[in-house]
Parts: sequence; C-alpha cells; structure tokens
Amino acid sequence: MYDDDCGFCTWSAEYADARGDFELVGFSELTPDQRARLPADYERCAHLLTDDRVYSCGEATEEVLARLDSPERAVVALFRLLPGPARARIREPAYRWAADRRAWWGKLRKR
Repeated sequence: MYDDDCGFCTWSAEYADARGDFELVGFSELTPDQRARLPADYERCAHLLTDDRVYSCGEATEEVLARLDSPERAVVALFRLLPGPARARIREPAYRWAADRRAWWGKLRKR
C-alpha cells in the first residue's frame, strides 16, 4: 500500500513489483477490508499487508527489500544481524527522513 499521488512512492512501488511478488495497491484504491487493517494514520507511510501481518513505515520497507530478487536483499540480510530494537532505532528515523524528502527524491529519479 502506497501513496499513489506521490511520484517517488509510485516509482518505488513499481521498482519493488518488478523485482518481487507484490500486489500493488495505491491509497486511492484501498478496499474497505484493506483500510480496516491499516493504522488510522495510514497515509503517513507505506505498508505491506500479508495474510497474517501488517508492516508499516520503515518496517514495511525493510520487509519489501528482504523479498526482492535483487542486491537489496543482501543488504537487508546484513542489517537483520542487528537486534530488533537496534534495527528499529535506525530504520524508523531513516524511513521518516527519506519520506519527508519525497519531492527531492522524485527530482533525482527524473534525471
């Protein structure tokens, strides 16, 4: 689940889809059942819904990268050697920093 009004978010989702097995759903296309599984402030970040879990924000990004058939998966495997709390202390601020600069990332993508 991603912000389909955001060019960088859409590019990121399509990048993951091309390298993994995902069903992309933009926020504008959420079903009532999908929306019910998401946190109230779901528009604040990306999400990965599986049959039994909801991953949000940095955790969703980590999980998506771990499922890619690309070099990013190896980086995540190394990152996952850190204990869970340490990963979260790095992952979530890094996600928020990047997410708060989506317009800038989008400009880089176009070059």
